[in-house]
Amino acid sequence: MKTIQLTLVGLLLIGTYSCKEVKKDADKAGDSMEESMDGMEDNAMNDDMMGKTLTVQMQAKGGSEVQGTVTFEQMDGEVKMMADFSGLKEGEHAIHIHENADCSSDDGKSAGGHWNPTDMPHGKWGAEEGYHTGDIGNMTADAEGKATMEFTTDEWCIGCDDEKMNIIGHGIIVHDGPDDFTSQPSGDAGSRVSCGEITE
Repeated sequence: MKTIQLTLVGLLLIGTYSCKEVKKDADKAGDSMEESMDGMEDNAMNDDMMGKTLTVQMQAKGGSEVQGTVTFEQMDGEVKMMADFSGLKEGEHAIHIHENADCSSDDGKSAGGHWNPTDMPHGKWGAEEGYHTGDIGNMTADAEGKATMEFTTDEWCIGCDDEKMNIIGHGIIVHDGPDDFTSQPSGDAGSRVSCGEITE
C-alpha cells in the first residue's frame, strides 16, 4: 500500500513539475513574440524617421539638351521634391508629374497625360476649383539655362499603398514653356523637353 502511495505521490510531483516547465516555456515564447513585435514597431518607426529618398535622372527630349535630376524625399508624412536642371532656354518652364514611367519616345509623349487620379480639372496647385495631383507648376531658368525648384506636399508618398498618392510608376516632364494654369487639360505649356521615370 505504501508503495502505491509513494508511486502516486511521485507521479503527482512529476506532473506538477512538467506543468510548471510547460508554463515557463509558454511564458518565454510569449516574451519572445512580444519582443519581436516591439522590434518590428521600432524598425517601422526608425524607417519613418529616416524617411525615403529617390532620385530621378532626366533625359533630354524633343531635340533639346535639357539634363537634370529630380530628387524626392519623404519625411514626417510629406514629400519634398528638389529639381535641378541645365540646358533650358531662359524663362519659365512647366514641370508636371505624368501618368506613365515611360520616356521611350523621342517627344516624351510616352509618359502620357498629367497624373490625375482624383479626376479634377487642370489648374494651379491648391486652386479651389481643382488641380491635378501632378500639377506642380513653373520653374524659371536663368540666362545660362539653369533652373532649380523645391516643392513640398502631403498629397504624395513614395511607395505607399494609396494609388492616389503614390508617385512610383509615374513620369516627370519638363515643358518648353510655362503652364498658364487655365488651358485644359494641361496648361498649354508646349513641347516636352525633358522626361524622367519615377521608379524604385
